[in-house]
Amino acid sequence: MAPRKHTRNERGIAAACFDSAHCVERRRECFPGQPPFSTRAFVPISSPPNAPASTDDPKLGILFVLVSTLFFNALNAMAKWLSAEYPIVEIVFFRSFFAFLPCLVWVLAGPGLGSLRTGRIGLHLFRGTAGFVSMLLVFTSFSLLPIADAVAISFATPLFLTALSVPLLGEKVGVHRWSAVIVGFIGILVMAHPSGAGAKLGFATAISSTILNALILVSVRRLGRTERALTIIFYQAMFGTIGSVFLLPFAWKTPDLAGFGMFVAMGLVGVVGHFCLTQGFRYAAAAVVGPFNYTGLIWATLFGYVVWHELPGPSTLAGGLIVISSGIYIIYRETRRKSAVVTVAPQAQAD
Repeated sequence: MAPRKHTRNERGIAAACFDSAHCVERRRECFPGQPPFSTRAFVPISSPPNAPASTDDPKLGILFVLVSTLFFNALNAMAKWLSAEYPIVEIVFFRSFFAFLPCLVWVLAGPGLGSLRTGRIGLHLFRGTAGFVSMLLVFTSFSLLPIADAVAISFATPLFLTALSVPLLGEKVGVHRWSAVIVGFIGILVMAHPSGAGAKLGFATAISSTILNALILVSVRRLGRTERALTIIFYQAMFGTIGSVFLLPFAWKTPDLAGFGMFVAMGLVGVVGHFCLTQGFRYAAAAVVGPFNYTGLIWATLFGYVVWHELPGPSTLAGGLIVISSGIYIIYRETRRKSAVVTVAPQAQAD
């Protein structure tokens, strides 16, 4: 049976590489009675009954993703700007707090506190703590490195995720993706050229944040098997806020009106960025819009040059290009594998 083209709704469900928990929640709503996910990203096999017809719009999907990269890098630039005047812990607190508030309102106005019941609080605690530490590290790297350098290093997250999915999730990674991972790590080595204690610490914090981000994505895949999307998001924001509150007495500077306004703006920009990213994956396949996330390096370079007169060096550009190419190839191979699953699945169901 020839594989059919997925609808826009299915594209949105299939964006599991960015939030597996959301994918699980949407599957429960749209595909009742079907078996749960494997540890791999889900690709829908059949449309939900009575699903409304819709048309994919790759151009609109690409536009949404491009806008999301602009907003995310604006957030990064605001964090770097604030780090010159405010402690990193305080920046993380306000970033987490303004993410926690909408989640709390969502819970109280929607499903209620009962929706937060979980039997996996330990894994939630790990994810929340890892997210908190990752934010501390990446904001520290912004304060020590040119913003384009820190962003280029962050593009290595898919490489670490692919490598960690083998021992932690039991997934099988073929020779093509392993080759892409190895080439990507070579790109990281090319970028590892910092001079001076500050730059070396900046590189170390950036790469440590990238590894933690990969571990967070692994935990999301595991939590996504049993937990609601809202539960995962709520505990992530809550633990991040609590963790930073404990450190605030040791690092606090009362923000002036302009500083507080920028803290609030960080929260709003983050919300808009996530909305645009989600919409992008609703309108087009991950293989189409995924590579456009790497345009973040362009925005980071522009912000760095306009605000701080920074330009990435040749080794950063060369290493970043290698890492980006490896990431795109991993997306390509993953898409081919999932397409093969979709092709054979109808026959398997018939059996």
